[in-house]
Amino acid sequence: MGIASTTSKFTLPQNILNVNTVLEYMAIKFPHMDNEIWTQRMLAGKVHWHDGSLIRPDTRYQAQQRVYYYREVLHEVNIPFDESIVFEDEHLVVAFKPHFLAVIPGGQFVNECLQTRLRIKMGLPDLQALHRLDRVTAGLVMFSKKPATRDVYHQLFAQRRIHKLYQAVAKVNPESDLCGQQWQVKNRLVAGDPKFCMKVVSGQANSYSKICCVQQRGDKALFELEPISGKTHQLRVHMASLTWPILNDKYYPNLQKESADDFNLPLQLLAKTLRFVDPISGKAREFGWHKGLVL
Repeated sequence: MGIASTTSKFTLPQNILNVNTVLEYMAIKFPHMDNEIWTQRMLAGKVHWHDGSLIRPDTRYQAQQRVYYYREVLHEVNIPFDESIVFEDEHLVVAFKPHFLAVIPGGQFVNECLQTRLRIKMGLPDLQALHRLDRVTAGLVMFSKKPATRDVYHQLFAQRRIHKLYQAVAKVNPESDLCGQQWQVKNRLVAGDPKFCMKVVSGQANSYSKICCVQQRGDKALFELEPISGKTHQLRVHMASLTWPILNDKYYPNLQKESADDFNLPLQLLAKTLRFVDPISGKAREFGWHKGLVL
């Protein structure tokens, strides 16, 4: 069983009707979990208030109070690839995330995520990811070390003041000559069915990517991708819309049947470069991963 080494938390909302206990609210917030699981965790002392006092199955609901708990998964898969620390200073850590490793805990992954691994390895319990990458995407992720300076770095991402460059490999028509060509893809992306897949719909564009083919060898080509906006799965959808879905993509253009990860067939998408002006030092910074994708 995988058990998180640090707590997760949420705040009990103000306007909830017909809820008398915290346990009853857990059934609403986590509809896919059996209430008996929460009952067992509460009896084992694994759910508590902000001050550390325990929440029991009969503990009354208290609006606006924070509930703390430890995420658990019965069988956590070990991801057999190593992360690397690319840069560290007083405020930041930049690390390389391998394919298949989540950035933060979620779903069936508690300890097998980049943030938890780095917190343990570096002895930095306050380390927090400033942005996300898809679990199946490899590449650079930036972390904040200090809560006091975290917001100024968050604003870099919120205000789109981070320049990102990706690489991707896709299958192409071997008769085509794509090398050196460029494309600008703008369209409207919304959640599809299922919701974790995005789809293109008519309407005002809310996504924008610049794409360039830098190398072609037979029926495969290497692309550089620059996301101007930051929608979920944007690059994967945009490549598929150009009829060159990224190699080993299980979602686009067609959602494949759910299956275990095949570690021999990683999604050929890499977040290779981060570039920005540091809001504290005022210095221009650029971080790149030294290994690129190959055809």
